[in-house]
Amino acid sequence: MKIALIGYGRMGKMIEEIARARGHEIVCVIDIDNPQDFDSEAFASADVAIEFTAPQAAYDNVMRAFSKGVKVVSGSTGWMKDHAEEMERLCLEEGKTLFWSSNFSVGVALFSAVNRYLAQLMNNFPQYDVRMEETHHIHKLDAPSGTAITLAEELICDLDRKHAWVKGEQHLADGTVEGTNQVKPDEVAIESIRRDEVPGIHSIIYDSEADCITITHDAHSRKGFALGAVLAAEYAQQHEGMLTMKDMFDF
Repeated sequence: MKIALIGYGRMGKMIEEIARARGHEIVCVIDIDNPQDFDSEAFASADVAIEFTAPQAAYDNVMRAFSKGVKVVSGSTGWMKDHAEEMERLCLEEGKTLFWSSNFSVGVALFSAVNRYLAQLMNNFPQYDVRMEETHHIHKLDAPSGTAITLAEELICDLDRKHAWVKGEQHLADGTVEGTNQVKPDEVAIESIRRDEVPGIHSIIYDSEADCITITHDAHSRKGFALGAVLAAEYAQQHEGMLTMKDMFDF
């Protein structure tokens, strides 16, 4: 498969390494210094472009790839909420293909399934309140993380007593703390912590007077995310439309 990379930071370089190891060819690499390469023959020759950039750049990157007839795998968070309807329309009505996920880790996909099942069980036990906590490296721009938002939205679908997620305490990289975890009874607080070079930790905490139940996914490195992105590209090459991890993993 021919792959174009959009974004060549730590994730882009790791995706390149894994893609080559799996026998794929990197035909074009686009970063902040060479956006003109969207118009190159090399980019147009790609079967799939894998896009990991910043929230403010992701939409334009996806649209430029679509204009060249290239399928896209995007792991950029913080932009899809405002553009989901347009992306679905482009995929449904204009034949574009976008595989988007807030997290491409296979472990997070499994964790998501556990989260949904646990919420179904907890729906019958109102004595347990629930909150979430996510921890990431100090370079991460968005909070809460896209993965935390996705997990919260999944949880809310199966937990009748919760109707929305809100920002909880925000532990900033400089050590200051903003916000509060004291929220309305029908809200789920998402606490965000920024420290060191943490790849990503997500915890869902059910607490009662009697006890506490916590499930956690703790990424040891970005390697799992990069592998998942390449697996998504392989899937997107063979499929069309608006794709997610739930399409690729049936659980």
